[in-house]
Amino acid sequence: MSEKILEIRDLTIQYKTRKSIVEAVNHIDLDVEKGKTLGLVGETGAGKTTTALGIMQLIPDPPGKIASGEIIFEGQNLIKCAKQDMRKIRGKQISMIFQDPMTALNPIMTVGEQIAEVIHLHEKISTHEAEEKAKQMLEKVGIPGERYSEYPHQFSGGMKQRVVIAIALACNPSLLIADEPTTALDVTIQAQVIDMMNKLKADLGTSMILITHDLGVVAEICDNVAIMYAGEIVESGTVEDIFNHATHPYTLGLFGSIPDLDEDKDRLQPIMGLMPDPSNLPKGCKFAPRCPHKTAACEAEAIKNYKMSETHCVRCLLYH
Repeated sequence: MSEKILEIRDLTIQYKTRKSIVEAVNHIDLDVEKGKTLGLVGETGAGKTTTALGIMQLIPDPPGKIASGEIIFEGQNLIKCAKQDMRKIRGKQISMIFQDPMTALNPIMTVGEQIAEVIHLHEKISTHEAEEKAKQMLEKVGIPGERYSEYPHQFSGGMKQRVVIAIALACNPSLLIADEPTTALDVTIQAQVIDMMNKLKADLGTSMILITHDLGVVAEICDNVAIMYAGEIVESGTVEDIFNHATHPYTLGLFGSIPDLDEDKDRLQPIMGLMPDPSNLPKGCKFAPRCPHKTAACEAEAIKNYKMSETHCVRCLLYH
């Protein structure tokens, strides 16, 4: 069994509104192994980004709060960390690539200054040394070091995303959280960014959580996969478990809605219905209102995880 760099146990994150409590993340368990990549997959609104913000301790409070659970990173419970200690961890030991590179960069600072700022903040080196290291990071992500003094508006979307990745990897973090890093990019640029992230992961030995709804990207990058629905992990396992032996009706629905060049189909099979309102979740299985296999028992009580194998778990009564 590989050594774990991150262990999440019974994590619950809520947002309080005037009228109700929004259950964004509900009692999830997740593990990230050293040097491996975990894919966190699900529809928009499943709770993927909220989980990432919880790990980074960036949940806006109020209205949000971590209601229960533990986030153990290299033996330390991040939930109990003082704010000043968390600032030292954030950016140096755990980094995050945010969804939109257009808004992640400061428009009035050069890209080089933004990389150097992170290095200078976390490493005891001079301004000149930080500048040189920033140029090296630009080179690592395929941008000439001479572009250090250029501003974000002078870069294309794909190049901006490379700069954001350079900032995230500047201090060689142990864990990188990539929140839909290819969503805003066209297909050819997506492929370049995926190749680059794979190479950097191999070179630096970084562990990674990849948040995405693109199963093709998961197949390219990930070692393990967790499928998230309405704030819960409904299925988890290795890439082989999920791609070859998917069992939860929601996971099967995700695969069914992907075009397959080898099959002659008149139309795709979308998952009918919408994700439930997180302020009014169903009592039993959260997927039951959309599930073609539901029974009365599915809607009656919360569903527990069932172990299909040593690496493969599913939250579904069909397998109990």
